[in-house]
Formats: sequence, structure tokens, C-alpha cells
Amino acid sequence: MEQRGSDKHGPRLDEQQKHETEGMVRGGGTTHAEEWKEPESMPAPGEESASYPPGHEPGTPEGISQHGVDVRSDLAKWLSDAHWPATKDDLARHAERVRAPDPVTDMVESLPDRRYANIAEVAESLGLGVERRRW
Repeated sequence: MEQRGSDKHGPRLDEQQKHETEGMVRGGGTTHAEEWKEPESMPAPGEESASYPPGHEPGTPEGISQHGVDVRSDLAKWLSDAHWPATKDDLARHAERVRAPDPVTDMVESLPDRRYANIAEVAESLGLGVERRRW
């Protein structure tokens, strides 16, 4: 007597598993179970892969240069987990504790002595520009 399916699953789960592995059994085709392994197709030249609402396109925000964005990002990478608000000395100690690279440490040491609420205030004090939002 031939057994159909398995003793561990019901007929419905057996059918689902059979469907998922059918591509492998027939040879060469991908299966639904391995769909995540398939590479995504690249957009054609001049074709955007994603659309953005007006005013939210990727790039440099108005009011800040690309250099300012890059430096601000580097500062945030090393200082974002500091305890805010923070003084120049607090930020210098934090940069030393996390072993921030010399350019970041130098920028922190060049800050005016005052209390900073966040990275944006630090960037503004360093003359990196301030992002202007259009509403």
C-alpha cells in the first residue's frame, strides 16, 4: 500500500510544500520559498528606481553644502550618543572616550565654550550651514 503525504503534516500542508518545491523537482526553476535569493533587476539608464515626492528628493538639502552634510554626518556618527545638552568639554571628553578620529576631535576642540542642545547646533557653530526646510 502506497502512502501519500507525510505522517507529520496534514494534506493541505503537504500540498503547499509540494507546490513550493515543484521548481526544484522539475529542474532549474526558482521556487517561491527561495524567491529572496533572486537578484533585483537594475533600472534602465535614465529610469529612476524610486520616485520621491517633490521636496523630498535625495541630495544636499537647501542651505548646506555637500561638504557640510558629510562633516555633519561624521560628527553625528561619533557624537550622537553623547549626553545632550552638552558643553564643549563634555563633547571633547565623549569624543576621547569613543576614540573619535582626529578631525572630529579637532572640530570639537575648536567649538566656542557654550552648551549645545544637539548636533545641529554644533554644526552651526562650526559654520557648516543650516538646513532650510521648505513647507
